[in-house]
Amino acid sequence: MNRDSATPMRADARRRKVLGLLASAVVAGLAPCAALAQSGKETITVYTALEKEQLVPYKAAFEKAHPNVEIAWLRDSPGIVLARLLAEKDNPRADVVWGVPLMHLVSLDKLGMLEAYAPKDYDKLKPRFRDTANPPAWTGMDTWMSLICFNTVEAKKRNIPAPESWADLAKPIYKGQITMPNPASSHTGYMAVNHWKQAMGDKAWSFMDGLHANIALYTHSGSKPCKMAATGEYVIGISTDITSPQLKAKGAPIDIILPSDKTGWDIEATAIIKGTKKLKAAQALADFSVTKAANDQYNKFMAIVAYPGEFATPKAYPPGAEAAMADQNLVASALDREAVTAEWVKRYDGKSEPKSD
Repeated sequence: MNRDSATPMRADARRRKVLGLLASAVVAGLAPCAALAQSGKETITVYTALEKEQLVPYKAAFEKAHPNVEIAWLRDSPGIVLARLLAEKDNPRADVVWGVPLMHLVSLDKLGMLEAYAPKDYDKLKPRFRDTANPPAWTGMDTWMSLICFNTVEAKKRNIPAPESWADLAKPIYKGQITMPNPASSHTGYMAVNHWKQAMGDKAWSFMDGLHANIALYTHSGSKPCKMAATGEYVIGISTDITSPQLKAKGAPIDIILPSDKTGWDIEATAIIKGTKKLKAAQALADFSVTKAANDQYNKFMAIVAYPGEFATPKAYPPGAEAAMADQNLVASALDREAVTAEWVKRYDGKSEPKSD
């Protein structure tokens, strides 16, 4: 699955494109609404960055619990969803967002675009998945994180040791052996850079200078570096805990390394859009989003969910992953993104792969 997103607030050209396409995109996304309205059920418009295969089971589970409400999805990449919401700030079209990176929701909350609401049983969720505000502006669903994919076969051929930490990746022995996502175009890439900035402070840029010397390529996909490591094109790929277990379970000769110096992450979350004319139905979705039934659905796609207790772990998933999640200031993560990615581009973008049109 792909949790990547560009940074739309920095991309004026892309914003103009989004605005130009907005009317037609929203009309297309809401085409089912007229038919649904005829059913006598209330329809809520839900913007999402979930993967396509998640939409049908999530919708079915919610509508089973709330048979008088139906979901009309509008799905796109996280960056495009954020751009749409920003473009619609004064005339919101969405009622709810369900499955959008929390860093984006923090940005929307700072602009006063989210309706504060505490779902029923909200306090049952793990602390990391709860907003500290009272009432909360958002509700966490699940999380994903950055980690290291390490090709053991190629490493042995090239006499390259396995890294144990992020800091190790700046050592000269890894020169030309590492790929990672570009943080300006990949949310996965930004999760890693954000962690280094928050964990290392001013020393982070010195670390990234050393890492850059070893980087063969920056990709625009969060999953691609692990796929490249899995095929042996490069020994190391910085990627996510979504892609890596899937590849390892299929027989790829990779070890999945959780760095000893912790790792960056983000949360997929739910929020109600301020100004919705369907507040009760939107609150019903927010209530459902924290239930065990909803978290069972999340767990079919994601290993770490918001609800406490035992949940299934994907085959080949690294043990101890949740404990490896670093302490992060999510507000700072969101607010610093534009400045951090701009500095990153200035320093390192020369090794990025060409962008496809």
